[in-house]
Amino acid sequence: MTKKKLTYNDAVSEIEEILQQIENEELDVDDLSAKVKRVSALIKTCKDKLHKTEAEVEKILNDIDG
Repeated sequence: MTKKKLTYNDAVSEIEEILQQIENEELDVDDLSAKVKRVSALIKTCKDKLHKTEAEVEKILNDIDG
């Protein structure tokens, strides 16, 4: 079985879902720590994807400018 690569939109959606659960007090204390760790990992993934995309766009623009 191959693991599906997490997209930026998937990560943001999961973050929003977890935040909604926290805001609605749907999580018990035992799950809260794990969910906060998951959100932290998802935020890092999003930041990494944004930085990589920014670097790629800058390279493309620099190549165009010559």
